[in-house]
Amino acid sequence: MMVEKSKRLVSLDAFRGITIAAMILVNNPGTWNAVYKPLQHAHWNGWTPTDLIFPFFLFIVGVAIVFAFSKRLTLGQTKKDLYLKIVRRTLILFGLGLFLNGFPFFNLSTIRIPGVLQRIAITYFFASIIYLNFDIKVIYYITFGILAVYWIIMKTIPVPGYGAGVLEPVGNLCWYIDSHIFRGHTWAGAPAPGFDPEGLLSTLPAISSVLFGILTGNYIKRKINEYEKVSSLFVWGFFAVIGGYIVSIWFPINKNLWTSSYVLLTTGMALIFLATCYWLIDIKGYKKWSVPFLIYGSNAITVYTLSGIIARMLIFLFKVKLSDGEVITLKAYLFRTLFASWLPPHQASLAYAIVYDLILLGFMTILYKKKIFIKV
Repeated sequence: MMVEKSKRLVSLDAFRGITIAAMILVNNPGTWNAVYKPLQHAHWNGWTPTDLIFPFFLFIVGVAIVFAFSKRLTLGQTKKDLYLKIVRRTLILFGLGLFLNGFPFFNLSTIRIPGVLQRIAITYFFASIIYLNFDIKVIYYITFGILAVYWIIMKTIPVPGYGAGVLEPVGNLCWYIDSHIFRGHTWAGAPAPGFDPEGLLSTLPAISSVLFGILTGNYIKRKINEYEKVSSLFVWGFFAVIGGYIVSIWFPINKNLWTSSYVLLTTGMALIFLATCYWLIDIKGYKKWSVPFLIYGSNAITVYTLSGIIARMLIFLFKVKLSDGEVITLKAYLFRTLFASWLPPHQASLAYAIVYDLILLGFMTILYKKKIFIKV
């Protein structure tokens, strides 16, 4: 198949930056007691705009794999060189995820083992290996095959004491596996004790989220008219969304389980969003609005990690003693003083998150202007 010489896809960088900015926004409200519903995850079945963010990032990882690997192969690097890079990046991402989960106390008896960066690491590893070893047509079969196999597994393998096909927080196969393998090391805020939304089995269909990005990246690199590319991305996105809703009749849309219908829905949304960015930035040349997101996207993992470290420091390491003797976290003090003192609870919580995002953007702007790009 004919492909274009590798070039920078600016719209992908902007898409990455928008996604990271959204991640930080939803992860850092002023208070979890007052969060707008669109900025919350669906408790179980269904979805909110927040539920699109993580699969968007995995999709972006897939598109980036195509452009990065094809460039390196063109420059003369071998598959062996790329394998070493893949292993190195996987270990670093997984290690960063464990670090964030443990910071600042690193209590190994309760540290959460799964996590966002851990899932990115694992899906990146397997998707990269698949991309380097299989023809694009085979990757299509693998991508949809994973979703079909996961659907069958979740519906047919019985869970001791609950039977087969249970898709509730307690009793589903993902919950059973995580509660046994990661006993005591899952997310405390999960819908059910022992369950983890970035758990082991549900990482399998997340690989398809990355593979869909690979399929998209491969298509974008083809030597065809750019308007044809954009039109196709919109059409495929539309059909993927419809497909997700059709599959949801039997296998509900659910981020926690990362169901096959959820993958199709979020992939469709990602295709539509990328097509929009591609049309605006790479075709029409409207780039000024995207500069803040390009800055974020240029150091995506760095700013995400930094946001987690600072947030935990504000909660766990720094305390403020009030005039009445009450001791509160520095985050609570800043929120009360700067936002909750003059805004209603939900607006104050959102304002805190926006300001937090903007402060981090300031740090990243300094790195961007100095051309410091920390690659993982």
